[in-house]
Amino acid sequence: MKNLKSDMENPSKNFHRILLIVLDGAGIGAMPDAPEWGDAGSDTLGHILESRELRLPNLQRYGLGNVRPLANVPPLAQPDGSYGRCALKSNGKDTTTGHWEMAGIILEQAFPTYPNGFPQPLLDRFIKETGVPGILGNFAASGTEIIKGLGAEHVATGKPIVYTSADSVFQLAAHEEIIPLDKLYEICETARRLLDGEHKVGRVIARPFLGEPGNFYRTENRHDYAVPPPRANLLPALKDEDLDVVCIGKIASIYDSLGVTEDLTAKNNQQSIDQTIHALEQDTRGLIFSNLVDFDMLYGHRRDTEGYALALEHFDSSLPHIEAAMRAGDLMILTADHGNDPTFPGTDHTREYAPLLVYGKSARPGVNLGTRGSLADIGQTVAENFGLKLTAGESFLAKVLP
Repeated sequence: MKNLKSDMENPSKNFHRILLIVLDGAGIGAMPDAPEWGDAGSDTLGHILESRELRLPNLQRYGLGNVRPLANVPPLAQPDGSYGRCALKSNGKDTTTGHWEMAGIILEQAFPTYPNGFPQPLLDRFIKETGVPGILGNFAASGTEIIKGLGAEHVATGKPIVYTSADSVFQLAAHEEIIPLDKLYEICETARRLLDGEHKVGRVIARPFLGEPGNFYRTENRHDYAVPPPRANLLPALKDEDLDVVCIGKIASIYDSLGVTEDLTAKNNQQSIDQTIHALEQDTRGLIFSNLVDFDMLYGHRRDTEGYALALEHFDSSLPHIEAAMRAGDLMILTADHGNDPTFPGTDHTREYAPLLVYGKSARPGVNLGTRGSLADIGQTVAENFGLKLTAGESFLAKVLP
């Protein structure tokens, strides 16, 4: 594969598997360029930890309090894990941008956004090719608010609700009893095809809901349709070497399933945790890649600080169970794809550093990994562990090897 090389020197000293868990939206402080994004002063984990006393003993044990001063999580003299933070080098602050960068893809140009709605010629083509009776919405909105405002009209007319956000997304909301899931997914596939040209948005997202007027609620049958990534990235590189690439939650959809060897369904944090433990219990070699979506979807965008705090505590309490499923030769990396500060004005992602915590039963503990120049350092570390090299990122593998 071009720009990737196989070099399996002394593979026995490396880790047998790497578990990469993304706490979606869990940034750890504004990056220097945050003012250019309107995000000066954002600090997802910092502000949540200031909101009340949280119990995060396991994240503290891995070195979370050693990354930088954090309320209620003091640093440890000898943490069990290694710690640092990653800058987002790409032009963007969304899910696709952050995850792609982890896999070695640096985006110089951000995916397009549509704060004033999508152009009418595009919508006309969408209506014609999908056969829907028209659309409702076509503006930037909160998903829960737009179904509250337009859900009844959608039920009466059968017109799907089209909306976007500050991210590069084309979202389609529909009541499951008006537009069945199979039809909604088919409509989204058509939208994805139409949006792979001039208007190359990062993701098309199916947003099904149920309920009655005044009591609509989104279901967990969301499905993402991402723009296909360049093939020269971590996931296909691993698969090409006959290594396992087990993806959990929305990970496979973010990479358009490119390089994925197994896709384990998980629609919330608990399901992702359960599937992560299940994956660790299998006889595999390679990468287990998991996303915990609730931090971003349920608490960050909805500006629910207490919900976010409870979710962090719940995840922390699950870490001993994940550890118990890990083998001696496994390495766990915890990070985020961007920020989503629930105390910050608006409902958008925030341009923040991502935390970096690294733990393994045989890994070297207590290493200060510093401020990394890019999330691509994570992908390069995984690649080097399996004798590969990506085109972006600087590996920290040597620092954590036993």
